[in-house]
Amino acid sequence: MNEVTILGVDPGTSVMGYSLLRTELQKTEILTCDVIKMTKLTGQMQKLKFIFDTTEALIKQYQPSILAIEAPFFGKNPQSMLKLGRAQGVVITACLHHNIEVYEYSPRKIKQAITGNGNATKEQVAAMLQQIYKELEIPKFLDATDALAVAVCHHLQTKINFGNNKFTGWESFIAKNKDRIV
Repeated sequence: MNEVTILGVDPGTSVMGYSLLRTELQKTEILTCDVIKMTKLTGQMQKLKFIFDTTEALIKQYQPSILAIEAPFFGKNPQSMLKLGRAQGVVITACLHHNIEVYEYSPRKIKQAITGNGNATKEQVAAMLQQIYKELEIPKFLDATDALAVAVCHHLQTKINFGNNKFTGWESFIAKNKDRIV
């Protein structure tokens, strides 16, 4: 399997997490894991333009071929959902403009993929990612590790669906990956 770069995004209009993960079938490397802060920007349209411009800059710098983005979860107030959906749409549009494949994952699916628990907290997700990537320092804003979790989730889904590497359960995963278990 060829090397692939995945742009992982945890959309937001105050703080948006992003990561870039270089992957091969058996190994991954974090290229960057950070956030963009928009707290000093005043208008919604100004924030959306900033998200678009930042996404464009990341695409030009890292040339990802895949976007893995967290889907908005329901239950928040409608205005928050609308703002979050707009932010997500801007990132998706920037990627589609560059012919980047787009994959969307629910927060529950991402947490399940990383921790084995779909109800895990942001802190638990960050701690598990730190176990996987020893060089990862837990950032001040966990939106960054949430974005990394989306990229890792996509990588794991790709591995699961690739050739004979079908996922049959955690027991078989542990048996095949003893070197990755601490």
